[in-house]
Amino acid sequence: MLKNIHPLLTPELLKVLAEMGHGDEIAVVDANFTAASLAAAHGRVLRLSGAGLVAACDAVLSLLPLDADDPSPAAFMQHGAMPAGQASPLQARVIEAVQRVGGVPARACEAMERFAFYERTRRAWAIVQTSEGQPFGNFLFKKGVILAQQA
Repeated sequence: MLKNIHPLLTPELLKVLAEMGHGDEIAVVDANFTAASLAAAHGRVLRLSGAGLVAACDAVLSLLPLDADDPSPAAFMQHGAMPAGQASPLQARVIEAVQRVGGVPARACEAMERFAFYERTRRAWAIVQTSEGQPFGNFLFKKGVILAQQA
């Protein structure tokens, strides 16, 4: 055990987060997401069995600095039944976590069309698959830098 580390952050996930560089992205996705096929090129799929999307995003964002130089360091898959740009209740809860834990405003969370989200996820450093059962519970986070006074 380590102090001050979110309990959902497994040793494997901690390693992946530490290996990421500035500008690399990590996807945190629901149970229905096509993680294995989209990660086929790099093979980095980590499963957080039993974890919901909000808790998993809280855990990742507790250590991952978001890219302050990008106007949209967070993105979510547009829910098919919602008007363009509108978040589902589940997505809104994650956006609140992005604001609270990630320190960026809600407007920094970009809604992405489903297939554009898939393409961007192919290039992600890793995919974290949760047990979230609600559809369209999929987010991408872009890593920023840790400034000397933050270390």
